[in-house]
Amino acid sequence: MRYLKPEYFDRFQCTADKCPDTCCAGWQIMIDEDSLERYDREISRKRSSTDEADFVSGRLLNGIDWEEGSFLQFHKRCSMLNEQNLCDLVIYKGEEWLCETCTRYPRHVEEFEGLREWSLSLSCPVAADIILNWQGKVNFLETEDEKEDPLAEEFEDFDFLLFTQLEDARAVLFSIVQNKRIPMNCRMALVLEMARQVQLCVDEERLFDIEQVISQFAALETDLATEAEIKGLQQEYKLPEGEARFRGLKESFGVLEQLERLREDWSEVLQQTKAILYSADYKDYEEIYEAFCKECLGEDKQRVQWENYQQQLLIFFLYTYFCGAVYDDCIFSKAALAVFSVAFLQEFVMCSWFLADKYIDKQECVRLAYRYAREVEHSDENLNLLEEWLLEQMQP
Repeated sequence: MRYLKPEYFDRFQCTADKCPDTCCAGWQIMIDEDSLERYDREISRKRSSTDEADFVSGRLLNGIDWEEGSFLQFHKRCSMLNEQNLCDLVIYKGEEWLCETCTRYPRHVEEFEGLREWSLSLSCPVAADIILNWQGKVNFLETEDEKEDPLAEEFEDFDFLLFTQLEDARAVLFSIVQNKRIPMNCRMALVLEMARQVQLCVDEERLFDIEQVISQFAALETDLATEAEIKGLQQEYKLPEGEARFRGLKESFGVLEQLERLREDWSEVLQQTKAILYSADYKDYEEIYEAFCKECLGEDKQRVQWENYQQQLLIFFLYTYFCGAVYDDCIFSKAALAVFSVAFLQEFVMCSWFLADKYIDKQECVRLAYRYAREVEHSDENLNLLEEWLLEQMQP
């Protein structure tokens, strides 16, 4: 078995009630079968007891949707969560009584044949702070052991050729995204174009042509020797600018409004963004955008910090989702999700900056990042809807 994780993975430490938010509210917490059986045994064993454990068994009995296999929510908060934002199950029974979901979060694992890829979830405030404020390139640490894959039987139809190609393509995407010689707009355009070409190879059943695409984009990035070559690359690969960019964002904003809302306060973010940025014409937007770029990103230090946020977000989304295309062949949408997320997080930050009398700090960037991730990453319905829409945007 191989195991992969970003180098910052082990830096995470839960801050419990000191956290600016709670992971125990706003979404369904599923319980694994082993934990459900354990909770059921505890209820049966303590049904007639009058000690503190009976309090826990009562909470378990009345706080679990046994048919669904999840903790019930009261006012959108987990039934085990107390007023101090601490888990009563942990307080009375210990951390070993947590279900697998709660024990693991915000650690996330993607499972492939013979490989487990670990990551931190951007939806956690502490993890988001680690991810966004990581400086420089992200290295990925790989370990290996002699254990057999316990899920081997589930991977009988696993397309190992495609997965190997996706791994190779992702490595090139990482290199492009983390090449600071290339302007960020160009980096994102390269990500989209490379993913588009790989997607076409899969759609047209030309899997062996993927290697040529990978080599082509690897050479584009590594062969940059002069500033003139960088400018030439920037002219060839760039995202829409000016009014075309505004029109694209305004149209794309519609898909965010269609998503299921996991937190009511996210509706307020969307409403404010729409009212301030997209309710009028381009001239009004341009005035806000240019002031934001000048006042918030104008100085070298601020610009470098913001580009680092963008870089880390792109790496996060590509690492977490791109190779998952081996299961659904949706390659372009995985890359487009990264670029889409970076673009709209800048829009949310810009709106917040405008509302705060043109002041913003890095904690607000982190806060908006984890709030956005909660809405997108923790709803299969939202993630699927967004990916389907993004795939439709690919121009053959």
